[in-house]
Amino acid sequence: MKRRDFMKLGVSLGAAGLAGGVPFAANAQTKAVFKASDVQPPGYPTVAATENLGKKLSEATQGRLSIQMYPSMQLGGEKETIEQTQIGAIQISRVSVGTMGPIVDDINVINMPFLFKNTAHANKMMDGPIGQELLDKITASPNANLVALCWMDSGARSLYNTKHPIKSIEDVKGLKFRVIGNPIFVDMMNSLGGNGISMGYDQVFSALQTGVIDGAENNMPSYVFSNHYTAAKYVTLTEHLIIPEMLVFSKRIWNTLSAGDQNLIKKFAREAQLEEREYWNQYEQKAMEKAKAAGSQIIEIADKTPFQNAVKPVWDKYGPKYQDMIKRIQGIA
Repeated sequence: MKRRDFMKLGVSLGAAGLAGGVPFAANAQTKAVFKASDVQPPGYPTVAATENLGKKLSEATQGRLSIQMYPSMQLGGEKETIEQTQIGAIQISRVSVGTMGPIVDDINVINMPFLFKNTAHANKMMDGPIGQELLDKITASPNANLVALCWMDSGARSLYNTKHPIKSIEDVKGLKFRVIGNPIFVDMMNSLGGNGISMGYDQVFSALQTGVIDGAENNMPSYVFSNHYTAAKYVTLTEHLIIPEMLVFSKRIWNTLSAGDQNLIKKFAREAQLEEREYWNQYEQKAMEKAKAAGSQIIEIADKTPFQNAVKPVWDKYGPKYQDMIKRIQGIA
């Protein structure tokens, strides 16, 4: 099926739901199975947390509402699944804030390099009023057509490559690094001395294998459990980005649900946010152990000041428009 035809099909399916057709009519007796997508594999923290949300929802509604999980990019990469969620062909997607930034500009504040002191600082933001405010900005955005349900932890992102160890910022020079498709990240990588290449997550492994890119930047679980570690052996813990992920629901379908069902989903989503973090901490440790056992060179940077100074042009270019929110986030104790 051509992409244009698929999009038309998705719109017609969503329209059927809005018109009161099964399975997404706002009817307390209607049975619905929500299709959920994730680019990560089975067992991954975000996948497991979403599946648990589905189990709780099924139990609370006696099987009337449930979730069918589609992990491992079965329904496409993040960009594609966001588009499908916007039209209602997919009901729930786990997406990166990096991918959401071009859709809802206010959320780009979180995509600034070295914004957070550490992951604990980021978690406080997510769990507090600023976190809810940013989720609400996505829900309120007419451009998004999504309901942002909750945050999901994805740790800190670091550099890994196929060529050589990166022990200083000079070692980044000239390397081609995949980044999420967001201008902030392309500019960030270029300011570090590398060559930022925007590419879908589903393409990274083959691109590393074939030499289309020299490296990428991501968290340790993604590096290991997407098999990137088998191609790129050199990891440097720059932790230049701490960009969480989130669970979003199709607004087209959300608007067909009763207020009671909406509140139930929100409640379980908040629980999923906290559960996923526990899974994440365990998974991150396993990933580090597996990478070391496989022979990956893990390099720690004692002084990140040169890296932080290098991205000043990114802050000069993008920071002013977010300065009020940046001050509020950095002021979280």
